[in-house]
Amino acid sequence: MVRSERMEFTNAHGEVLAGRFERPAGPTRATALFAHCFTCSKDMAAATRISRELSERGIAVLRFDFTGLGHSEGEFANTNFSSNTDDLVRAAEHLESLGHAPSLLIGHSFGGAAVLRVAPRIPSVRAIATIGAPADLNHLRQQFRCEIAEIESNGSAKVELAGREFEIKKQFLDDLDGQNLLAGLGDLHVATVIFHSPIDNVVGIDNAAKIYAALKHPKSFITLDDADHLLTKKADAEYVADVLAAWADRYLPDAEDPMTTPPGEVVVEQDRGSFLTHVTAGNHRFLADEPRR
Repeated sequence: MVRSERMEFTNAHGEVLAGRFERPAGPTRATALFAHCFTCSKDMAAATRISRELSERGIAVLRFDFTGLGHSEGEFANTNFSSNTDDLVRAAEHLESLGHAPSLLIGHSFGGAAVLRVAPRIPSVRAIATIGAPADLNHLRQQFRCEIAEIESNGSAKVELAGREFEIKKQFLDDLDGQNLLAGLGDLHVATVIFHSPIDNVVGIDNAAKIYAALKHPKSFITLDDADHLLTKKADAEYVADVLAAWADRYLPDAEDPMTTPPGEVVVEQDRGSFLTHVTAGNHRFLADEPRR
């Protein structure tokens, strides 16, 4: 049984960001941080399913709403790719303060680009997974290409994305222009797995090829066959979680022994109705009992 908890932390401007922390019922193998797709939320079906499936396999996952989206505070119009990466850093710092420093970053679409860019800023990261990620951030311009001229001339425009209206400001486009995602990937030195569908009609499979070529080993590519961009089919999200859990096991740190106590501490447990006592001191465990006479 997965334990699901609400989690809140603040962004760089003091605005509260809303998250959901999925934790294994048993020992935690590692902690992952999940970045959702552009204008999506932490509650998207794929993000929820992948997080819960990973938790079933011993990996705790924090998924949260970027500033101005979902249940998080702030204005979406004032955000951009750079602010999204800042949000991820704040999320990682919050997890670390709770003793759950993330060793795995997972990003879906635009979130995939964000985790690739932010990884060097999170020292605890040992592995990265991208799902349908773009190789060129200006790919996003295609989603509101009809409004580009208005944004450039008026400073902003209302655009419709996935049936919802958002305000896009010129600063968002300027921030995209200042990014070169592929340029820094050769210096990443973090194990990375790329998930992508060959029939993705939002972010084409050629993006996966470019990201893969720019990365140094260890790197892996996993095809998602007939999956759509948002992984709307439950089986596709579960497949990603299954493969990711197996792949990441090679790169994540060893799980902590729940029966090991920190240096200088001793744990004593006594069975109810018995004098038999279980004692744990560091890596040492032994039994103590009262004599019969």
